Amino acid sequence: VQLQASGGGLVQAGGSLKLSCLAPLRTFRSYSMGWFRQDPGKEREFVAAIDKNGVSTLYQDSVKGRFTISRDNAKDTVYLQMNSLKPEDTATYYCARARRTTAVRDAGIYDLWGQGTQVTVSS
Repeated sequence: VQLQASGGGLVQAGGSLKLSCLAPLRTFRSYSMGWFRQDPGKEREFVAAIDKNGVSTLYQDSVKGRFTISRDNAKDTVYLQMNSLKPEDTATYYCARARRTTAVRDAGIYDLWGQGTQVTVSS
């Protein structure tokens, strides 16, 4: 089973992108989902997470107020709306499924990962 992330691209600082992650899992609506990002030479870092019902969310402090995570359980898809993008947001973004029902930050709790989509923000 593979999570399919899409929507990345090149955007100028201040611009917006919306990432999508299709997770064609029979149990999609039973687990929380998250987005992480990684720059070459750096550790993968948590960006945002959402609980199984799409009610509760968590964000990394640096993206609060700019990014919004959401999900559509009928479409097996989780989204990351990114506004007011900054050059420091440049990274490969990964979606993942957590073995939890609540939103969580710990990458070790996520057991399924997508292939990543590149986001590049120019200054």
